[in-house]
Amino acid sequence: MEFFNDVGGDPLKPSLFELVAQEQLRDLLQPALKYVLAVFAQRYPRYLIRIVNRHEEFYAFIMLFVERHYLRKHNASFSENFYGLKRRRKPWIATERATAAVGGIPAGEKLRSREIWRSLFLLIAIPYLRAKGQDYYESLGGGIDSDILEDGGSERHIRELTDESIAGVLRRMFKTLYPWFNTGFEVWLLAHNVAYLFDRTPFYRPWLAWIGVDLRRLNMDDFLAHKAKQNAISPTKSGFLAIVRRLLLRSPRLLLDSLRLLLPTAIFFIKFLEWWYSPGSPARSLSISPLGPAIPPPQILPPHPAGITVDSTKYGHCPLCKEPIHNATALPSGYVFCYRCAHDHVEQHGNCPITLLPAKAWQLRKVLV
Repeated sequence: MEFFNDVGGDPLKPSLFELVAQEQLRDLLQPALKYVLAVFAQRYPRYLIRIVNRHEEFYAFIMLFVERHYLRKHNASFSENFYGLKRRRKPWIATERATAAVGGIPAGEKLRSREIWRSLFLLIAIPYLRAKGQDYYESLGGGIDSDILEDGGSERHIRELTDESIAGVLRRMFKTLYPWFNTGFEVWLLAHNVAYLFDRTPFYRPWLAWIGVDLRRLNMDDFLAHKAKQNAISPTKSGFLAIVRRLLLRSPRLLLDSLRLLLPTAIFFIKFLEWWYSPGSPARSLSISPLGPAIPPPQILPPHPAGITVDSTKYGHCPLCKEPIHNATALPSGYVFCYRCAHDHVEQHGNCPITLLPAKAWQLRKVLV
């Protein structure tokens, strides 16, 4: 099992937890990008609303260039390279002993054009088709109780599900079979994960066997080779046009390579936006209210000339009994008394003893101190 890879096993074989982690990272990129676009589309709907409505196609178009760059340069997808993994052409004969004796990276491990395009097709097509299938299933009312649709649901859903044409039959068939197909697909993937966990197969995904690659951890030879490429200095031409041309050619590559640093920053930014726009965020109180400035607290009512006097030096003493307040109770006027003193006075006189403001017994409020 993979738990014992470091003890007499293959140290470069990634654990199932590493593979699942990079899969989850790849699955989180699309909703994170959609959330950011949706936030900015509220400010600039004229330019971004069409991209948000076609987000699956936009995301697949962007990831086509990102994954192609990482597969050609790093022999790995973006998420695999982020977790220190690479794709290796599966050799017919194990070459670990020969590699250990000679050193370096065997030339046969580098991905060829066929493996790159097959990997691109499966990295882009499978998530895209699953996302579109899930959206279409939900558009047909999948996962929604039929009673909700019949009582106050969309008329379009009812019309599509009751259509007797060939298209209507196919829609109902898709709605019935999609949950079973999706469940069977997940069980298929789970079975391969279990087989990979117990070393029954070198591929944690079934289509990797068709591509002809397996996943490995990056070793010291990979880091040395990457460093040698970075330190290699190619002859450059002088002149302003040559410098501009060189910058234009290198800028896309530098941007794609910097995604490893930009991704953690983007995740932090997304979490910050979620916290900032959440209803219970403390930042809400720091922003200016759209209804105007905050209402200031009411001022204390002045004592009535006919009322009892209040000694401002005896803080915490009841104005009626002149003793420390027990079971503090506030009147509508805002002044605080002992509960027994306040209740007896209000029952007899029906007002505040200081301001003579009318008060009832049910208006007494206990002060929690």
